[in-house]
Amino acid sequence: MDEEIITLRQMLKSSAKVVVFTGAGISTESGIPDFRGPNGIWNKMTPIDFNDFVRSEDVRRESWHRKFSGSDKMANAEPNAGHIALNHLVQLGKVTHIITQNVDGLHHKSGVPEEQIIELHGNANYATCLDCGHRYELEDLRQAFLTDDEIPYCDRCEGIVKTATISFGQAMPEKEMQRAEAATFACDMFIAIGSSLVVYPAAGFPRMAKQNGATLVILNNEPTDLDPVADLVLHKQIGPTLSAAVD
Repeated sequence: MDEEIITLRQMLKSSAKVVVFTGAGISTESGIPDFRGPNGIWNKMTPIDFNDFVRSEDVRRESWHRKFSGSDKMANAEPNAGHIALNHLVQLGKVTHIITQNVDGLHHKSGVPEEQIIELHGNANYATCLDCGHRYELEDLRQAFLTDDEIPYCDRCEGIVKTATISFGQAMPEKEMQRAEAATFACDMFIAIGSSLVVYPAAGFPRMAKQNGATLVILNNEPTDLDPVADLVLHKQIGPTLSAAVD
């Protein structure tokens, strides 16, 4: 077995409270494109700013058109070997929390309990009212939009309805950020997986863990700015690496 994977196995065995931080790289093996890579989503279309979404009905219509046109790769995606390996570590009691930048819900699908998942950027698989927070299922909104070009508004308070993701220009969720910080300070090992670690404040958690005395591991295809301070860096394919490390 690869020496780096053996080292990761040993680190996991000697750790009691592991926190995992995941980015888009863990989900590319499930067929979900990343956002900033050469073939990333933002290279093909300009992201919609939150303030523009709130201000303009035309922008909201464009946003919903993007969501409902074509097949929904996120909704149809299934957890891959990486997600399954992390769920195994959760079930063993090794991993206390998974902090994720992803909005695809694949950690939920893999079986990780909801209370152990911290979604910093929300979830793209349902929608909420921006005013009262009431949840809406996308399939119900899809039919009305595709049939009548009807932009959804809340049937409880008439507020604006938006997918439950954190858009550009939108404030980070305070509760989730607090949960992530508490989990990070409590861990003895922090594993950053599939993230370029350039999007702040979320990318600050690995550095926070290291400064607090935790072992820091980075698993990513490409180098990151935090590689020099990590205890172990693996530039490898995520699914097979995690599967070998937890087997």
